[in-house]
Amino acid sequence: MTRFVVVGGGIVGLAVAHRLVTERPGDTVTVLEKEAGWAAHQTGHNSGVIHAGVYYKPGSLKATLCKAGSASMVEFCREHGLAYDICGKLIVATHSEELPRLRDLHQRALANGLPVRLIEGAEAAEYEPHVAAVAALHVASTGIVDFGAVCRKLAELLAAAGADLRTGTAVTGVDTRPEGVVVSTTGGEVVADVLINCAGLHADRISRLAGVPTPVRIVPFRGEYYELVPERRDLVRGLIYPVPDPQFPFLGVHLTKMIDGSVHAGPNAVLATAREGYSWGRISARDIWDELTYRGLWALGRRHYRYGLTEVARSLSKKRFAASLARLVPELTPADIVRAGAGVRAQAIRPDGGLVDDFLIVEADRQVHVLNAPSPAATSSLEIARHIVSRLPVDAPR
Repeated sequence: MTRFVVVGGGIVGLAVAHRLVTERPGDTVTVLEKEAGWAAHQTGHNSGVIHAGVYYKPGSLKATLCKAGSASMVEFCREHGLAYDICGKLIVATHSEELPRLRDLHQRALANGLPVRLIEGAEAAEYEPHVAAVAALHVASTGIVDFGAVCRKLAELLAAAGADLRTGTAVTGVDTRPEGVVVSTTGGEVVADVLINCAGLHADRISRLAGVPTPVRIVPFRGEYYELVPERRDLVRGLIYPVPDPQFPFLGVHLTKMIDGSVHAGPNAVLATAREGYSWGRISARDIWDELTYRGLWALGRRHYRYGLTEVARSLSKKRFAASLARLVPELTPADIVRAGAGVRAQAIRPDGGLVDDFLIVEADRQVHVLNAPSPAATSSLEIARHIVSRLPVDAPR
């Protein structure tokens, strides 16, 4: 019997734990989550999109696991009666200068084996009558779901399978001893044969606690959302995205129909003042110190400071935010949107300022550390879990 401990109760951690109890029913699984409930951070604050895998480099983990994950996520929802909608999306070129990037994206999507079509503006209007498009990429397999509901179902299945689920339990130390990996927590020690770190915004800190050097630092970027007022929801039928700038991991503000019928707009991307900084008023001295003393962030800032200033200006101005949305749907005005919360993206940055653009999973003796798993990690979560568990030894050393 192998003892596993999974750190982190977001969708990736819960999916890994579920895969373990499914494939290794004779082993024991403990899940440690510092918050009082599941999916409290990245998973519970995202836009609920089941991504198709358009944007990612062919052959990368993101590309392969996202495509497979979109299918397995839909199958999971079907099996367990969870609401979802494969509504498709448009990636919209609003000006002719964006057409080369849209065509490049089309070729990348085809290389990833996705059901996409490059269409003219008139056909785009058949999908989204209020959109402004000279051309668009229609992605038929994109969908929406409530990832929080997925997490609640995973936790229910884990409990039924006998997993030890511990919320309100923060990790304070990790030590490898002859008897195993000893994880110190606010609720006492847990001894395991294998530690799997899925701590999201704090994954690099858990890795360092465990004595595993990290090639990156997690830097938090806050994405702020608005939503359309109810009487203007008819302006959007599904999902409308701009053509992204390949220099950045962020897709630009977009319009997303949610599974509850609301329409969210956003997110932007501003440097957060805390790893769990969902507003400008949420400040952590430790997190700010980590940011200010990391040369990778300074290198990134020198390279992209103009972009960063634009994002800050949009954060502080509802008018600017609405203007960005009006590029996609010209009828939208500031009166049509209201604040709708924020999420924080755990972005891994290398010391040279480079953004890690693929999932990053580091393996060490008796340990696995998921060090970069932002979007599309929720879509890919069941396949990330399959990938991790498939690489574990049949019998962990004691």
